[in-house]
Amino acid sequence: MIKSIKGVVISETPYKESSKILNILTEEGIIGVISKGCKSLKSPLRVVSNKLTYAEYIIYYHEDSLSTLKEGNIINNLTNIKTDLKLISYLIYITDLTKQVINEGDKSKIFNDYINTVLKIEEGLNPTILTNILEVKYLDYLGAPINFNSCVKCGNTSDIVTISSIEGGYICKNCYTNEIIYDNKVIKMLKMYYLVDIKTIKELNISENVINSINDFLTDYYDTYTGIYIKSKDFLNKSIEY
Repeated sequence: MIKSIKGVVISETPYKESSKILNILTEEGIIGVISKGCKSLKSPLRVVSNKLTYAEYIIYYHEDSLSTLKEGNIINNLTNIKTDLKLISYLIYITDLTKQVINEGDKSKIFNDYINTVLKIEEGLNPTILTNILEVKYLDYLGAPINFNSCVKCGNTSDIVTISSIEGGYICKNCYTNEIIYDNKVIKMLKMYYLVDIKTIKELNISENVINSINDFLTDYYDTYTGIYIKSKDFLNKSIEY
C-alpha cells in the first residue's frame, strides 16, 4: 500500500552498496524504510534520506516489515539549526529524548510537540526554553509528572513557597524544611511550560536567571524520577558551556 508520512529521519544505516535503511520518526511512531540507491549522487532520494531531515515521504508501506521509500519532499531544511553547533546539539538531544518517549503515549501528540519545538528553534526562539517546555510535557508519558496542583506533602493548595525536584512538586510554608527556595517567577513559569501550546508560541521573554533555574530544576528532576540516561544531553551541556 502506498502511504504518505511526514517525519524526521532519526537514524540511517548503510544497506548494500548504494542504499540505506532509515528510521523515520512520525506521528505513528518510528517507521523503518529502505531508501534504495539513495547514496548515488544523482538519486532523487539522496537529500531526503539524510539524518535529521524533515520531509514528507511517500512509501510502499508494510506494517510488519521494512517499507520502501518511493519519493520524498523536503518540508523544512532546518538550515538555521544545521549551521549552528549548539542548535544541532539541542536538536539531537530532543530527538533522542523523543525516541525514548514516542511509544509511551499518544504518538501523534508527542510527535507534534516534538516537531513544533524543532520548528520554533529553527525560527530563532530560545532553544533552552523550548527544550525545557518539551521536557516538562514529556514527564506525563514517563510516569513522572510534576505536581502543580498542591503541596506534595500535605495537599495544601495555598501558601506555596517553593517547588522541589526531589519531592516532585510544590511545597507549602507549613511543610517547608530545607528545600531550595525558587523565585516565584520560576514556580509560575514551570506551570506555564506545562500548559502552553508550543505551536502558538510567538515570543519568549524570560530572564536569564529564571531560564537557568528552570533548566537546573528539570535536570535534577529527570535524574531523580525518570531513570533515563541520554548521552546527547552530556554533549549538549558541553556545547552550552563552550
